[in-house]
Amino acid sequence: MATPKAGVASPEELSNFVAAAGDSLVVIDTRNPDAEAEPGDQKSFAVSGLPSQTHRPQAINLIWDRSSDSMPLPDLEKDTPIITHCGGGGRGQKAKEFLMKNGFTTVINGGGPKET
Repeated sequence: MATPKAGVASPEELSNFVAAAGDSLVVIDTRNPDAEAEPGDQKSFAVSGLPSQTHRPQAINLIWDRSSDSMPLPDLEKDTPIITHCGGGGRGQKAKEFLMKNGFTTVINGGGPKET
């Protein structure tokens, strides 16, 4: 197994976070379905598709925009437990930092779809 990127939570940290969050957990998937914008994300979709009402309904897709170093802010309470993830963990970490900078208090980076 490859070494996770900096800031990606360990499996034990993720398990504890999910257990503590319970039903209030939200997963923010920062991957981009546009193959031209993020060609690397296409491979991760084979592991886990984007959130929908039937696939990971507790998750939402808020695309991390590399050009602006930002993403849309979720319409959630600031203390909502959030796991960010992307294709491998880099954008998930940027999303975690962005959310925390914008007042969200309970955020962890889950890495890529294999981890989350």
